[in-house]
Amino acid sequence: MGSIREKTVKKPRLLCLHGFRTSAEILKKQINKWPQSVLDKLDLVFVDAPFPSQGKSDVEAIFDPPYYEWFQFNKEFTEYTNFDECLQYIEDCMIQHGPFDGLLGFSQDVRLIMIRDIRI
Repeated sequence: MGSIREKTVKKPRLLCLHGFRTSAEILKKQINKWPQSVLDKLDLVFVDAPFPSQGKSDVEAIFDPPYYEWFQFNKEFTEYTNFDECLQYIEDCMIQHGPFDGLLGFSQDVRLIMIRDIRI
């Protein structure tokens, strides 16, 4: 008599990077609005950006703090700071929590994903 074995399917593991002046918890709440049939097929890992927000968040009326930034700007948003530290932080997260099959980004961090890919 043969037995039927359930095939274990590995879910794609994604490192999820939240948007500008939000948080991992906020992105998790936003993504949890996706269809459950999609969420069931993914292994999502959420991390906060390394720097506390230095300004007002656009989501303050909807979500509670704390809020974080991946890198920082001057008041005019013309100069970026802590960018290399941010990329190193993301790489460290990938080593600590990985391996990953991909990155999921929203807003500010989409630029980070593109730049990270260019650097590799």
